[in-house]
Amino acid sequence: MNLTGYNKYFRKDSPRWVILMIDILMVIFCYYLSNFVITSFSGKFSIELMVKKSIIVTIVYYFSFLYFKTYRGIIRQTGFRDAWSIFKAVAVAWLALMLIAFFIRGNFEDTDVIGQYFRLSYAVLFTHAFFTTVCLVAARVLYKNIYEMFFFGGRQVERVLIFGAGNMGTTTLNLLRNDVRKKVKVVAFADDNPSRIGKLINGYKILDQKELNAEYVRGLKIDSIIIALDDNNKDRLSRISSLIEPLPVKLKIMPTSAKMLSGKVATRQLRTLKIDDLLGREAIKLENPVIHEMFREKIILVTGGAGSIGSELVRQIGFTDFDKLIVIDQAESALYDIQQELKSNCHKDVLFMVGNVRDRQFMDSVFEQFLPQIVFHAAAYKHVPLMEQNPYESILTNVWGSKNLADMADKYGVKKFVMVSTDKAVNPTNVMGATKRAAEIYVSGLSRRSKTNFIVTRFGNVLGSNGSVIPLFEKQLKKGGPLTVTHQDITRYFMTIPEACQLVQEAAVMGKGGEIYVFDMGQPVKIMDLAIRMIRLKGFNYPEDIGIEVTGLRPGEKIYEELLADNENTTKTHHEKIMIARVNTDDLEMKQSKIEHLCGIVVKQSGDHNPMLLVELLKEIVPEYISKNSIFAKLDKKEIA
Repeated sequence: MNLTGYNKYFRKDSPRWVILMIDILMVIFCYYLSNFVITSFSGKFSIELMVKKSIIVTIVYYFSFLYFKTYRGIIRQTGFRDAWSIFKAVAVAWLALMLIAFFIRGNFEDTDVIGQYFRLSYAVLFTHAFFTTVCLVAARVLYKNIYEMFFFGGRQVERVLIFGAGNMGTTTLNLLRNDVRKKVKVVAFADDNPSRIGKLINGYKILDQKELNAEYVRGLKIDSIIIALDDNNKDRLSRISSLIEPLPVKLKIMPTSAKMLSGKVATRQLRTLKIDDLLGREAIKLENPVIHEMFREKIILVTGGAGSIGSELVRQIGFTDFDKLIVIDQAESALYDIQQELKSNCHKDVLFMVGNVRDRQFMDSVFEQFLPQIVFHAAAYKHVPLMEQNPYESILTNVWGSKNLADMADKYGVKKFVMVSTDKAVNPTNVMGATKRAAEIYVSGLSRRSKTNFIVTRFGNVLGSNGSVIPLFEKQLKKGGPLTVTHQDITRYFMTIPEACQLVQEAAVMGKGGEIYVFDMGQPVKIMDLAIRMIRLKGFNYPEDIGIEVTGLRPGEKIYEELLADNENTTKTHHEKIMIARVNTDDLEMKQSKIEHLCGIVVKQSGDHNPMLLVELLKEIVPEYISKNSIFAKLDKKEIA
């Protein structure tokens, strides 16, 4: 049989009766060995007598094994529980035989037939129990080692250190030991809890986190460090990862026990630590039951439903008791993907429509047919450099498209209209930010005279969204680098997609009309630091293995983003992380008129549009819009002159 044949053979779980028979044969062998060891000293060793007495010993052990089911365990996954079952079975069998021996000794002589079979030596029984326990456990360990030798033959062993000596650390150790898919050897534990330092966990001494350095890692040839914390506190994760990142190891993380028990992740879903685990703040949670109540039996419309924010909104709304959900996007393939995803998770009335918010006639027909009661407007162009080169498209979608939606919401009596905006609308330095600010102005102005509650949500960069910096870094790392950063000091606010969508829904509940909601997103993150952490999290050294290239600011790009403009202030809401921005509403009606004029121009224009004229009109609507590193900066100089 070749090696492949052995692998297939050892992979199979042997029939349980085979294991039981092997165990019984070991019991008989150990009894003979115990007799030889004990009785040979007295010179009374008798093979015939030993065979007779072995019958009752075998029967008692047989029934004890049946009761404790020692043969049921998968031998190649032998662990402490199996050894404990063997110990209990042997102990019970030994006690039973001792009681039998005691009873026979008091009532029968050696010459009696019963005495020949049941008069057992206490010393032999004790020695036999010891030998049997050792042999049964050793046999299972031997089989496990043979299995691993054949099954993992030729594979490199991954040596890991587990950071976290609590319950999750123990759980991780057991999972790694029982994982038959890959060969892992745990070499040490470490922890940041002073009360655990120096103690033992499963035979491993718990190291102080201060002992983790490059010399220690190389000495033990550690390949990976697994963070196994039961709470996964963001601050603690960030602190621990900062300590581990400079080390020449891969960094991984175990899901919390709460997530595993709830079924949210697979039990063995050991994953690479993601950068959003390390943003240094706890995820913002907005578990408001009123949201579900507001959506109950409502007709809901989501534009941009195939995008990063829109698709997550659709997923989250899919868990509520809505009456009908209409999802619109112009991206056919992406819309198909979210449609297929919802088919398996949501069995309610969801309609997917390929369409464009710039098509006023189409949007009018949608509102007239379905009469939505709640609208989430997430359709927009968002990439700064591209929109800087294509102001016509940016205005047509972000301003004209938003105007269409807002007008239809007002016309057909939509109860709530929530528009997704961006922090780039604050003191904009690019076309994209200025178009979003113009859309905010139009929506806010319409709210003054409409029965519809028009609400705006404004937040920073969304982790993992299409075109965001982290997916870009991931692609560059796969190619071997370098990572590209536009400026040494550039910083950004970050939030996760679920956080962003929770804000949008919370705003729908809280909003009474005319508000712009913003998040307290903590401290901004330096992109250069983010890039270095990404490199180290993948197990590379910076700059030895992978470097970072500073490419220079792109047209319209800021070094620092803001969530509130200089002339804005905020008021608190019932949630400590959500604020209402009080924006400058001077000349709101006049600006709306200019927006309508601008939209009239872009709708009538075609390929011969004049970018300078369009951006000049945009700057009149948004006077705080000052271009940076852009061809449109000359328009600002013109105004100054």
